[in-house]
Amino acid sequence: MGQVPNSSTGPERLSPSSETLGGHAATGSVLPLRLLTRIGLPLLALAVLAAAAATFSVAKNIERQSTVDEAQPADVILVLGAAEYRGHPSPVLEARLNHALFLYLQGMAPRILTTGGKGGDPTFTEGDVGRAYLSRHGVPSEAILVESEGESTVESTAAAIEIMRRTNMKSCIVVSDGYHIYRVKKMLEFQGISVYGSPRPAQPRQAHVNAGQDSPGQDSREQNSREQDSKDWRQQWLYFRQAIAYGLWRIGIPI
Repeated sequence: MGQVPNSSTGPERLSPSSETLGGHAATGSVLPLRLLTRIGLPLLALAVLAAAAATFSVAKNIERQSTVDEAQPADVILVLGAAEYRGHPSPVLEARLNHALFLYLQGMAPRILTTGGKGGDPTFTEGDVGRAYLSRHGVPSEAILVESEGESTVESTAAAIEIMRRTNMKSCIVVSDGYHIYRVKKMLEFQGISVYGSPRPAQPRQAHVNAGQDSPGQDSREQNSREQDSKDWRQQWLYFRQAIAYGLWRIGIPI
């Protein structure tokens, strides 16, 4: 009887054409990945550098705006909220309200609009605390408008815009800390409102030398220099942080 050849005596081999096709498929999948990596990484790096440069540029604009007082006659004085403590304004909020009061008494606008929600306080809002403070200092209740729902700069500004539209007000003086003015101005201007920034005055510095007293020693001067350097760095960080917030707002991410 003849022996039937055993087809399984050796391992199954792919045809040369199959091996070639498989090799091309593997190579074809690697090449686009390498190409994307080679092109994509430099583009990503350029995008990051461009974003950083734009942010630094905006930060410089914020710094310039922070020291400019543009106050002139307008429809309303808009006061940005800040912390309050059980119905009493924090030193920052009080300084903003005092500056708004000064502008009001100078006849810069017939009304003041205070802003700010609860900010964690279950009873009081920044806007209502501002109204109470101004009322205690002689501003008639009919001259005070309040926005008391906003939990962020973007929310308070948007609500203030709606109030201004309902009352047919087309211009305002923005009162806040200097680093805050630029971003709020841009948001208001985007809605067609004429805006003039007026940062609250900085706290007056204490004189180092009083009449009849000795000048400070070397250690005191060095400490003052270190404190000023630290203050300058904090201020630069505030400008940069506001620039980031402005950039996020521009692309539709409100904070």
